[in-house]
Amino acid sequence: MNRYEEKIARMRASKDTRYDFILADAKDSDMAAGISAMGNRRNPRAGQSLFRTRPQYLSEIQSIIRQDIVDIMLTSVSILEDLLERDAFDGTKVKTAIRANDTTDLWRGRGGHYRSQKSVPFRSASLERAQTNLGLYSMTFNGDVDQDTLALEEFARFREEAKINGFSYFLEVFNPNEGHIAPEDFGVFLNDMVTRALAGLRKEEKPVFLKVPFNGSEAFAELCEYDPSVIVGIMGGGSGTTRDCLELIHQAQNSGARAALFGRKIVDAADPLLLIEAMRRVTDGDLSPNEATHFYHDGLARKGIATLRPTDVDSQVTESVLLERAA
Repeated sequence: MNRYEEKIARMRASKDTRYDFILADAKDSDMAAGISAMGNRRNPRAGQSLFRTRPQYLSEIQSIIRQDIVDIMLTSVSILEDLLERDAFDGTKVKTAIRANDTTDLWRGRGGHYRSQKSVPFRSASLERAQTNLGLYSMTFNGDVDQDTLALEEFARFREEAKINGFSYFLEVFNPNEGHIAPEDFGVFLNDMVTRALAGLRKEEKPVFLKVPFNGSEAFAELCEYDPSVIVGIMGGGSGTTRDCLELIHQAQNSGARAALFGRKIVDAADPLLLIEAMRRVTDGDLSPNEATHFYHDGLARKGIATLRPTDVDSQVTESVLLERAA
């Protein structure tokens, strides 16, 4: 049994503690942005792409797996295939997972404008060929009856295919992206739409856990408290400062989160492994977000790694949703 399965078992038995908080690394962004999802090269030569190559991306993923702190490594099917061929998970307790669908609001091709258009359901991956029994399924509700109905119909089809293939999933629900819902209503709209969508499902059909944006402590706590049997997790969002990353995971956990799935915050870090260690120090209660930020910078200094921002700047909370309750 891997670490993820052990933690989920304790959560389902209501025997979990803060040490069972699930950390997932989202290395599935090649399904969103292709080359530009690989993260920036540290010192590109003249005429060289600003972005890392796929082999470099794979190498970093392998390092994170070997570190064996994250509980889930979420990737595209093609990345997972390469990792399995390299026996990357051998000797670790990290769980494999794939992105099971790639709705159009995820697409971030350079020069494109998909993210501002209505979200259209789309799936590249075949569950029959997934190479794992766990994946992420994504939906976006926009308050548009035709589009939201289509999203739910596709979700129903996915669940039937998942049942046939013995495939479990966690459900990602994004904030609206098309303008029908006022930003100040994102939290309550998302809470109602997620719980409404799950109300017609039997336990065996439901996601193992949820992954939703943090729209403030009040809205997030409402979702976590509504049904304690539902495991609620947080998504990372943009890169921000190191303090933003650690403050987000801290506030979400205090509001009831039992999982976090971060992508860009990890891939864009000066030292992803050190950031993951700092994140775990926060979820375990060993360090406050501010202390963990200084722990991270002290570690960079010891390793001789250049910082992306001075410590005083990187210790600032810059995301507005976090400012009110910053520790």
